Amino acid sequence: MAALIPEDKIEAIKNASDIVDIVSEVVSLRRAGRNFLGLCPFHAEKTPSFTVSPDKQIFHCFGCGAGGNVFTFLMKQGGLSFPEAARTLARRYGIDLPTRDLSPSEKKKLTERETILTLIDEAMAFYRERLLSGREGQQAMGYLLKRGMTRKTIDDYRLGFAPDGWDHLTRYLHSRKRSPVMAAQAGLIVPRKKGEGYYDRFRNRIVFPIFNAQNQPIGFGGRVMDDALPKYLNSPETPVYNKSRSLYGLNAARPKCRETGTVYVVEGYFDLLSMHQFGIANTVATLGTSLTADHVRILRGFVGEGGKAVLVYDSDQAGIKAAQRSVAVFQKGDLEARILVLPEGHDPDSFLMEQGPDDFMKAANSAMAMFSFMAESAVDRYGLSVEGKVRIVNDLRPAIAAIGDPVARSLRIKHLAERIGVEESIVLDKIRRWKPAPARPAWTNTGGERDPVREATSVRGETYRMERRLVAMMLQFPEMVADIQRRRLTDHFTDPVLTEIGKEIIDHFNQNGSDIASLVSRWEDPEKRAVVTRLSINDEHWGRQGCMALIHQFENSIRRRDKELLKRIEAAEKSGDDALLAQLLREKQLQAQGKTARQSDAPPF
Repeated sequence: MAALIPEDKIEAIKNASDIVDIVSEVVSLRRAGRNFLGLCPFHAEKTPSFTVSPDKQIFHCFGCGAGGNVFTFLMKQGGLSFPEAARTLARRYGIDLPTRDLSPSEKKKLTERETILTLIDEAMAFYRERLLSGREGQQAMGYLLKRGMTRKTIDDYRLGFAPDGWDHLTRYLHSRKRSPVMAAQAGLIVPRKKGEGYYDRFRNRIVFPIFNAQNQPIGFGGRVMDDALPKYLNSPETPVYNKSRSLYGLNAARPKCRETGTVYVVEGYFDLLSMHQFGIANTVATLGTSLTADHVRILRGFVGEGGKAVLVYDSDQAGIKAAQRSVAVFQKGDLEARILVLPEGHDPDSFLMEQGPDDFMKAANSAMAMFSFMAESAVDRYGLSVEGKVRIVNDLRPAIAAIGDPVARSLRIKHLAERIGVEESIVLDKIRRWKPAPARPAWTNTGGERDPVREATSVRGETYRMERRLVAMMLQFPEMVADIQRRRLTDHFTDPVLTEIGKEIIDHFNQNGSDIASLVSRWEDPEKRAVVTRLSINDEHWGRQGCMALIHQFENSIRRRDKELLKRIEAAEKSGDDALLAQLLREKQLQAQGKTARQSDAPPF
């Protein structure tokens, strides 16, 4: 699919793009020397290991091994294909992106996501126009103003109105010659169960557009203006909208989240709008689903290292249960979170309207830590009878056992023991008896990826380490690539992955110069990309003298292997193993060819 976009356009997009800007939209980065550092958006971690190089225009996570260039980041973070990532960047930087004539199947695959985004954008404009005109629109606008929304908020968040009736949007899209099949795939209209035709998904509702991190509308939430049920209706899952990875208001909350290192999480559209309207713009809202691990990773990237989330819930039973469900997710996601349960009868919208932002911030500053909240909830639920205390400890021991830091775990045990009046040693014994599920190796993440460089280095010997150092030298000190090519050192690499990478580096640098971001695009295999980005990302102090010392060390190891090969040939001759002898002689012939080439080409030193 990459071939469908002219190479000169791909190069123009790459040259125009700034990977630091793109990554910064979803990861809070801080400068670390020549690079930038942040918490990885692809796996849970407490200590930042996600590194972005502005010089090389690549990223690499030293925790999970993910790596690549600006295209790779968008593909992995947004679930995009290469053409989709390229087109996203082209739109951002104003680059016209023509393509050659496509077959029907290629055109369908390439344009499906863009068509859906276009349809959603047109639907947003339709809903906006209906809110701002007509009798029904006036009623909807009156409802919004009565709820305390200002005209600025209504305009800034592009609120709209879906008119009453079955096919207003359907007919509007038909008048623009839009495919009803694609509109249904976008979640805007629904096929009728009986007979042909479609009907509008959103009818007689206030409509809240949901935006992605690139400020593109990807779906909608709709709310009735009376007490009818269901009160809220959200877009279904589509190729551009995933509830477990989307949060309402995320695009608007990003700057304040980074400024404060805090994000507030609420549950309703009006709750979020009220928070933003009262100046608490570092707020996002869930979209009719519980918080997921993906949500936590996204939020962690926004608030950065040492940041925190404050979960704001209603005081009713549903709000309490929602808070309890979120505890494990945040604990696994390595993001500090606090729970703010509002006074009885209040949600964030009503509390702010009645009490104001100062009282809200006072309440937020006294929000309970997650473990304290869990402990108090368990005490309220079970009481402090003997049986109640047993159930409290049993309920909380998985959460305590999962705490990685031994000091924090010890403090949690002490807190619980004192709260329920049980000896600390007894609680500790219960925790020690708990057997959690086996942990994955440190180099894996939720996607099952691994860091092949770290894994291979831990189990291979000195030859592999020298080959890896030579590849790193080629990437970080490209002045030596010509010497390595002349000496044909990659012909003697023993690792097939490093052999391929080394030869690709030589070929790429000969054709394109030392452009690491373009080099990364030569591989679709994420493991090979990870090797290149990991070995490129940290500049070592290379000098020609040190480089030549490494080259001579590797050539000495080749000579030692030559001698070992001769011994094996002699042994095969003595044992009469003709098959092994033929194999070893072929290997000797290849080595001799490489040696001759090196001797004839190498300059005198």
